[in-house]
Amino acid sequence: MTTEVANPLRDARDRRLPRIAGPCSMVIFGVTGDLARKKVMPAIYDLANRGLLPPNFALVGFARQEWADQDFAQIVHDSVKQHSRTPFHEEVWQQLSEGIRYVAGDFGDDAAFDQLAAVLGDLDSMRGTGGNHAFYFSIPPRFFPVVVKQLKRSGLSESPGKAWRRVVIEKPFGHDLKSAQELNAVVDEVFEPSSVFRIDHYLGKETVQNLLAIRFANNLFEPIWNNNFVDSVQITMAEDIGIGSRAGYYDGIGAARDVIQNHLLQLLALTAMEEPLSFDADYVRMEKEKVLRAVTLPKDLSTHTARGQYAPGWQGGVPVIGYLEEAGIPPTSTTETFAAIRVDIDNRRWAGVPFYLRTGKRLGRRVTEIAVIFKRAPHLPFSQTSVEELSHNAIVFRVQPDEGMTVRFGSKVPGTGMEIRDVNMDFQYGDSFTQSSPEAYERLILDVLLGDPPLFPRIEEVETSWRILDPILDHWAKNGKPDQYTSGGWGPKSAYDMMAADGRTWRRP
Repeated sequence: MTTEVANPLRDARDRRLPRIAGPCSMVIFGVTGDLARKKVMPAIYDLANRGLLPPNFALVGFARQEWADQDFAQIVHDSVKQHSRTPFHEEVWQQLSEGIRYVAGDFGDDAAFDQLAAVLGDLDSMRGTGGNHAFYFSIPPRFFPVVVKQLKRSGLSESPGKAWRRVVIEKPFGHDLKSAQELNAVVDEVFEPSSVFRIDHYLGKETVQNLLAIRFANNLFEPIWNNNFVDSVQITMAEDIGIGSRAGYYDGIGAARDVIQNHLLQLLALTAMEEPLSFDADYVRMEKEKVLRAVTLPKDLSTHTARGQYAPGWQGGVPVIGYLEEAGIPPTSTTETFAAIRVDIDNRRWAGVPFYLRTGKRLGRRVTEIAVIFKRAPHLPFSQTSVEELSHNAIVFRVQPDEGMTVRFGSKVPGTGMEIRDVNMDFQYGDSFTQSSPEAYERLILDVLLGDPPLFPRIEEVETSWRILDPILDHWAKNGKPDQYTSGGWGPKSAYDMMAADGRTWRRP
């Protein structure tokens, strides 16, 4: 018997090879919605264009419209041409289109799901998808229970032999802790936890993943990533648009449920977590959950939280209406379009370091960033006039747009005198790498098809996030209406007062 000798060079090459999905299909419920048309279907084409899907991959749409397969294929074609990241190639499209199928019906229609089961059976035999099927819920959460039960009734949730069945769930994961637990109980009854993929598209962005690389692959940052050096952390997700046509979804949900509960608390967890034993899903999730369980709220929620609604103003030189004037929004609505909170992390690394989270619509510009702000040097051997324009050092991770990182530090101004000012050192993906960053949905959909779960929050993270946010939402519900803020600005006065109470200010993204 011969023993194979390990070859480090070959192993390194293997790790750098692209990950390609095996034989499989994806069923999309809700194919007529914006998410499916603008994100999911273009991402599937981009994966195929990059050679990361198998030649026999199949895409099945399910909706109420009475379409034939070719009608749905045309919808996919138009979505791909308009929204895909990579160039359109006819040969790639032809190969992908051969596996496109469509099933018409309501979610409560037994016959439609029986037809879906028959279509997937045909694809297994004709396309060789091998019984491997992912079900993508691009639908409102209120429809999850009926679809899950239909998948069980029709036998589609059962995995024959070594084949797999997976379900992909979009946020929101409930609207509070109780509803999240109820929703999870419905899904858990039919699918194993390892087969449930809860998508938070922010976790698929290159800069978010690069945050872990920066922290744990370099000895430069980790020694100062603690309360000995860090003054505070600000995590911002700002949008310059209003709610558009999303009034039916947004009103009653609001900025905190829509963004803070998932996106921003996930970014906090990745910023503050301890180094995992490896990048395996269980170890990464374990460290994220530990951090989220250590999050504490301030005693005075009136002082250390803020909320607002955008009022009429100017955006990009164009007058815009306020939230209460948007179509479909009742004039008595108390739904916030801006939310800011302070939280603390009760552990050895972060004790005494406040984390400030804010999000809002109709703000000054579209930007998402994580700013780690450092304490001032304990001793400055310069005159006061030399450093009067010097602010705190900072490391800023730009999640979108212009993905990259900025380091802010003090440097001497050229000249005969000693004057120190802030300067920035920038890293941008577009300048440093010739390969463009894939869209988040490309990475996440590929991970679903591969069964690779590190970037997907499990139910423990979701429930812990609701435990953090629920007391704030309850406090707001008992304390009147949100403050108004002018569109095009950076939020209500109460958000600035919240920072001033701690002797700090928001940074301008």
